[in-house]
Amino acid sequence: MRKFVLIHFLLFIIIAVFSKDPWPFLLLTIAQIVYVPVALRFVMNRGDWFSKRYYYFALPAYVSIAIIQVFSPEWSVIPAIIYLAFTVFIALYGLSRFLRRGFTNIEEFSIDLGRMYIVLGGGWYFAYVADIDTGFTPLLTWLTGIHFHYSAFLLPIFIGLLGRLHKPRSFPLFSILILAAPMVVAIGITFSRWIELFSVLLYIVGLTGMIAIAWRASYPKRTQKWLVVTSFTSLGLTIMFSLLYVLGNGFGLTSITIEFMLRFHGILNCIIFALFGIAGWALSVPDSNYKEPDFPISRVRGKQRVEQLGTSGMHRGLVDDMRLYGVSKVSPCIVDFYENTIDYRLFATVNWHRWFKPFAFFYSFISRKTEQINLPLHRNEVEMTGDIITLSPDSDGRHAVRAWIRKVGKRYAFIALYSHHRSPTDKEFMNIALPLPFSMMTGILELREIGDALQLTSRKTDPTSDAGIYLTSKFGRYFKLPLEENFVVCEVEDGAMTAKHEMWFFSILFLTIEYRIRKA
Repeated sequence: MRKFVLIHFLLFIIIAVFSKDPWPFLLLTIAQIVYVPVALRFVMNRGDWFSKRYYYFALPAYVSIAIIQVFSPEWSVIPAIIYLAFTVFIALYGLSRFLRRGFTNIEEFSIDLGRMYIVLGGGWYFAYVADIDTGFTPLLTWLTGIHFHYSAFLLPIFIGLLGRLHKPRSFPLFSILILAAPMVVAIGITFSRWIELFSVLLYIVGLTGMIAIAWRASYPKRTQKWLVVTSFTSLGLTIMFSLLYVLGNGFGLTSITIEFMLRFHGILNCIIFALFGIAGWALSVPDSNYKEPDFPISRVRGKQRVEQLGTSGMHRGLVDDMRLYGVSKVSPCIVDFYENTIDYRLFATVNWHRWFKPFAFFYSFISRKTEQINLPLHRNEVEMTGDIITLSPDSDGRHAVRAWIRKVGKRYAFIALYSHHRSPTDKEFMNIALPLPFSMMTGILELREIGDALQLTSRKTDPTSDAGIYLTSKFGRYFKLPLEENFVVCEVEDGAMTAKHEMWFFSILFLTIEYRIRKA
């Protein structure tokens, strides 16, 4: 690592000595030649497809930056395109890594988003070199490029590395505020001073929380702690000057000029934030805490009909014995429902929440074709009818699979393939697969007893839990979706039950289904 860092610093010094541009433009050059490559080295997975091909894109990009800075040829557009291609490569690396994992481990998502943001920095740099009319002055075009190299690339990677070391409950909130801010800044500069002000406020709240987390984290080395903490704390000062600049530029309340921001803000970010941060994390790069799940996934896909799969007849219930899940205190009626499901009638009242209704309307055109999660848009009670079919292990690949086919009238509402699996921690989970076109959505539910009621939920009780909702496709087996679901089944009188099914998207409730369940 030290040799790698030294080589890049020497390359930058050579470029700086022979550069024809004024010194402030070296603030972007040092990011392109030193900070971006070194930060990528921190988070690169050795041996994967992208790391093996990294230098095919990186070396031409470094040479291209040197050519532009030292010679400033009339054909600078060509090396600028080469550097842009390098940033596209980095963005695809981040995207591919995200698609294999999904919306889990916010610290890894932060690292991947930083990689994806860098292509915007490459695009704005290309626009500056090619003298493309972006609607801004050339200086603002260049500053936007530098913004996406520092605030949108380096900062998310530093946040991800910090999250690997220390991730309190407040970490996701502050991370999301900071990760959203770069795009809000770009939108604000383009369209509205109020949006630009809002983006700076997002940064202030997010950075305040992240600085506090950096101070509380435990580091392998004392020197690393002071370098990393100094790096994060310096942002608290720079963001306050950004606020003063926005108030002056947009509202005339202060006299901070863009020339002052270029010198003070730029140098502080370049030396204190970036250099101290790079030096600090270079002392010890924390390992990722993410471990890919290893539960069984159904081989069925939405292009196949359940009736066309290998079946071995009808079955009475979704589960043979509820004691498999450690259920012992819930109402016997609830146990009987899961073990003898066909003995019960199911009535449902569907409530798409108001904010989601436009999306539900457009989704209904898709669900009628896929015949999956095909629910009515109205709130009238409907009866769900259907059968339970046993699937052969050869067609699905999991153990003891039951296909519960539910219809509303003559239309399919749900086709859910029920199975179960035991995790390495010796906990039994309900493993429910919903076939989708060319993919599979899998809900892994924990079963919990709440008095004599039963809760089935995809929300994790601990980090080692398999619970969650995942998508399997050609891009990856365990893509964690930003969805959560929760069922609560209660007995209300002899032989009669109610169930409440709630679903959240990014923690926002969008669907509630109320069920009445009674013996046929």
